[in-house]
Amino acid sequence: MTTLREYLDSTGCEEKLKDLIELVSNQAAPIRKAFISNQEYVDSENIYGERQIALDKWSNEHLIKTFRESRLVKEAASEEEPEVVEFPDAETSYAVTIDPLDGSSLVQVNLAVGTIVGVYEDSVMQEGRNLKAAFYMLYGPLTVLGLTVREGVHLFALNEEDEYVMTRRDVRIPEGKLYASGALKRDWFPEHQRFIEYLEKEGYKLRYSGSFVADVHQYIKYGGVFSYPAYRGRETGKLRLLFEANPMGFIVDEAGGRISNGKRNLLETKPEKLDHRVPLYVGSRDVIEKMEKEFNIEV
Repeated sequence: MTTLREYLDSTGCEEKLKDLIELVSNQAAPIRKAFISNQEYVDSENIYGERQIALDKWSNEHLIKTFRESRLVKEAASEEEPEVVEFPDAETSYAVTIDPLDGSSLVQVNLAVGTIVGVYEDSVMQEGRNLKAAFYMLYGPLTVLGLTVREGVHLFALNEEDEYVMTRRDVRIPEGKLYASGALKRDWFPEHQRFIEYLEKEGYKLRYSGSFVADVHQYIKYGGVFSYPAYRGRETGKLRLLFEANPMGFIVDEAGGRISNGKRNLLETKPEKLDHRVPLYVGSRDVIEKMEKEFNIEV
């Protein structure tokens, strides 16, 4: 079977980018091993006022330390850091965004969570369409790596020797019939409510876990549309452009799908700040394009 490095060596990636992708992907093993001893909540909040579990902090500190020691990263933006972290000794110009542990509260109930990574040149404050690479590590029954280096989307799984082997090449998102929506139904705007009613009338089935990375991975395989809309109290949306929407949306786009804020491609949105929040619709291209044209979603 094709290993991760064998695949990377077959692409047009420069050597340092290959090294960076392999290095960060290999952190899945120590992060997963830390689950047992880091499940408790800590007496702190992250920069967005969200209560942290120890694993959030541990994963973030571990990845930042890995970047610093590797000298492969010029700067990193993390969901757990208030500012961009700079590495003056870096030997490259790569700028990395990380969500160290998306869905971390689900560890306590043994549901899938993951790490989301985006790699840019020079600066993280760019449109998602400028990503050089994007990938996620999903910690479920298998540890799965979903990766694009602008040459399609490919899936790998970690084997018994802690080596990634390819399980699916050139993934394409089907026009499936799954759907999910975040936020309370009572807070949805009418346009979004009408869109969800349309999906249910068309026979779409609800599939929602509460882990963004796990849900999008599911939609990559089966198709449909995952949404976290603007809603009353969060009129500009909840999910973060830099850490969640851009890297996962870029992967979906590379697989033939689409990511939208309800009216246009989210990958064309320039971030205004680290905590730039957006409404989000991601998944199969046809249903999202229909939504953009017919439902006049509030943004």
